[in-house]
Amino acid sequence: MNIHAYEKLWLVAAMLLIVGFIATITYGSVALGITMVGDQQDTVEPTELADDDRFDDPRVEQVGENEYEAYVVAQTFSFQPNPIEVPEDSDVTFYVTSRDVIHSFSLVGTNVNTMVIPGEVAEMTVEFDDPAEYGVVCNEYCGPGHHDMEGEVHVVSEDEFDLTELEADGPDEVETGDEISVDVTTENRQLEAIETTITLEIGDETLTEDVTIEGGETLETTFTVDSATLGEGDHDWTVTVDDHTDSGTVTVADDLEDDGGDDDE
Repeated sequence: MNIHAYEKLWLVAAMLLIVGFIATITYGSVALGITMVGDQQDTVEPTELADDDRFDDPRVEQVGENEYEAYVVAQTFSFQPNPIEVPEDSDVTFYVTSRDVIHSFSLVGTNVNTMVIPGEVAEMTVEFDDPAEYGVVCNEYCGPGHHDMEGEVHVVSEDEFDLTELEADGPDEVETGDEISVDVTTENRQLEAIETTITLEIGDETLTEDVTIEGGETLETTFTVDSATLGEGDHDWTVTVDDHTDSGTVTVADDLEDDGGDDDE
């Protein structure tokens, strides 16, 4: 069968176009390390996210060697957590849901873009090779503040990356002579144990405790200080663990007013 030269040209062009489409899809799914959005995740009640183990505390967790999971909540008009910090040379699976209306989770400059629907959990895995910063935007109109709904994903070097969480709590006021107790909660969301030092600074006092926190564990620590050594007045305190700090102020007074009693007439 004789095929005209122009027909051969069009056949070759069509074949090249098909090959080009296949190569583009392959590059997006393999070379960029991006998978399709999954639909096998359990549903979640938007009004009960505070009771859901995945989304009660939006966060990043290490689940394997160079493997992490990020639990993200979209709501008008913000993303939590923000920024999302992950290490270089890692595979990160994002689990994203909405607290209120339909949003989207889109990484600027990449082809990561998924709808975020209340009651559903969008899942996508991304491979991050080098340190970089990506903007996160919502491409679904979600209300009058839609244009301000932005977030960030920070891909940092392994030396900078840290999954330690710190929270400290102390009294607002105590009577002179009473003990001041500062409760410290330190969480290690990495798989490997960390050895660190917890430091409390209050007035001229500095207290330290060397601790080991196992991977995936939370450590409760309490520091006590005699308020008489500080004297009356307001005293600022700061708790430090590595690069993390939390602080507060306690008032030491001779006599505390009883707010619950009635004044004598």
